[in-house]
Amino acid sequence: MSPVSAPAKALVTGANGYLAVWVVRRLLEAGYSVRGAVRSESKGAHLKKIFAAYGDKLELAIVEDITKDGAFDEAVQGVELVEHTASPFHFAANDPDELIIPAVRGTTSVLESVKKYGSSVKRVVITSSIVAVFGPYTGSVVFDESNWNDHSVIEVREKGAAAGGYTKYQASKTLAEKAAWAFVDQNKGRISFDIVTINPPWIFGPPIHELNSLDQLNTSQSEILDTISGKKATKADLEQEGSWVDVRTVAAAHVAAAQKAEAGGQRIITSTGTFIWQDVLDVANAISPAPFKNIPKGSPGAGKTFPHTLLYDTSREARLLGLTHVPFEQMVVDSVADFKARGYSQ
Repeated sequence: MSPVSAPAKALVTGANGYLAVWVVRRLLEAGYSVRGAVRSESKGAHLKKIFAAYGDKLELAIVEDITKDGAFDEAVQGVELVEHTASPFHFAANDPDELIIPAVRGTTSVLESVKKYGSSVKRVVITSSIVAVFGPYTGSVVFDESNWNDHSVIEVREKGAAAGGYTKYQASKTLAEKAAWAFVDQNKGRISFDIVTINPPWIFGPPIHELNSLDQLNTSQSEILDTISGKKATKADLEQEGSWVDVRTVAAAHVAAAQKAEAGGQRIITSTGTFIWQDVLDVANAISPAPFKNIPKGSPGAGKTFPHTLLYDTSREARLLGLTHVPFEQMVVDSVADFKARGYSQ
């Protein structure tokens, strides 16, 4: 259980992604050097631009295909920490393998490379998901890190392309995380590093990765934009429940998971709390001056009495990481401000 503190060098996989760029930022701010793995030089240009003030504290590594054997062999050399964030996140896959193969192979590939060539690596922090935790339930339920979403895997194996898009994503994250823990178990005594998995729910908050238009927003922020633009219009839409966390909180979790010795070998749920989409409208409509003219009202206050049934035990995160969570109101305000700055208008 070896923590990794600054000024160590960290490898961040998928370094140009929504969460990953925030992880890079938090690592640099904490005094680490960062090697960002991207698929091409052009994918890393934005990173070099926004973090230019850090000079050679940020370097790029080109990893064209994370599913290939040995993809990370060079990238893991000379680093003490690996932050593995690379994994597809969308619900539009037809073939489940479109999500499952890169999620699983990307994870096992980086672990194999660390085993063979990452002699200085002490810890690997992996972005998993809350969808690898929860499963079917009735009534009110509280899930914790002991739970696994095996149901999604079974459903995808039985239905294949006919399974729902969200279920395919759930299966990809469940299989990828299970593969990581299986790797550690199978290599006991042969590896000198440990792993931590971070299991967040919906990740919201302002993006700092490269976006040339609002059409390129990541999936979660697109849902926020759809809400304030009126695309989520029905009562059923606005009262769909979920759990959330700000992207800046998850990035902080990745850094804390590297620095806390006791976090080694742990799954850690990083949920800030529950919400319904109506809550987004309520916060957006309370902003003064109003950022946009026609934000829908929905049913104001419905979230205050909503009977949430899907809950998570976050005591492990509080005990091991002690994060300061970005509040829901700030997340929405900052997200709306970002949409406006990027040219959104109703």
